[in-house]
Amino acid sequence: MALTGYLAPVDLEHELRDEMAAAGVRASRRPHERLVLSTDPPFGSAWAANIWHDVEEIPITSIGHAAKELRDRQRNWAMYAPLHHGRAKLIAEKLPHVSAKPIEIGGVVPAAPLGSWTLLEPDLLLAATTCSSPFPNGEPRLVEDRVGPPSRAYLKLYEALVRQRRWPQAGERCLDLGASPGGWTWLLAQTGAAVVAVDKAPLADHIDRMPNVRWQEGSAFALDPREHEPVDWLCSDIICFPQRLLGLVQRWVDAGTARNMVCTIKFKGDTDHGIVREFAAIPGATVQHLHHNKHELTFVRSANPDHRARLDDHLS
Repeated sequence: MALTGYLAPVDLEHELRDEMAAAGVRASRRPHERLVLSTDPPFGSAWAANIWHDVEEIPITSIGHAAKELRDRQRNWAMYAPLHHGRAKLIAEKLPHVSAKPIEIGGVVPAAPLGSWTLLEPDLLLAATTCSSPFPNGEPRLVEDRVGPPSRAYLKLYEALVRQRRWPQAGERCLDLGASPGGWTWLLAQTGAAVVAVDKAPLADHIDRMPNVRWQEGSAFALDPREHEPVDWLCSDIICFPQRLLGLVQRWVDAGTARNMVCTIKFKGDTDHGIVREFAAIPGATVQHLHHNKHELTFVRSANPDHRARLDDHLS
């Protein structure tokens, strides 16, 4: 019987468990810290940092034996070791080195497959050669800029574009809704794209002065997408209830005037898993928790017909 592992983001194990319960997916045994295992058919978890597919249980007799079992299956592995950490570290030292160089602006996810493994017991290895995330435990390393952006919120859009393997290009049009103070606008402008930033509040002065940025005073919800010029990228990190954001997204989808969309779905209190499914049901969409998200998810919709194969998502 196939075994699937769902690795929860740090401090968000309850969200993953609630999502699995809402989807009728049962845990097959006691969770291995953040890793929940199930023999039920895999499902598209939005709250898993990484999904381990076709997990194997491998009895081992020594550290060298464990390393050989992993090397015989493939080259690249990421360790998850909440227990038996010392022994796991000795195994990892016998495996080929996996480069974890931080990804720069404009960069994309690694192409090489990355498996995941852990020690359930000192003599029992758990391993999956195929995982939903190309990053160790679903945690990408990005090259942070601590001077330009006014807050760290830009890292959410940065990560989403890295995972999507597509960035705005010079000359493309971007619309940043609820943009102030301008972190997402700053990142979009780094690509050379033309950015219109919509908010009732002004941008930070140094972002407002960027030559390819124009601030438009007003409410994101007051824009009529049917009357708006088409944009290549519609982005939003607006603080609002998920239902209101869903309405905004659906209006732009129906109008057909935004080729690509990246929006943060923010929750206050309990997560509404039903509305998450509504976002995910929009044609061409994926919804997932990014490493730089907090109690929120990121909605991505790509104009590319092959976007599902190209995105690092949790629906595979």
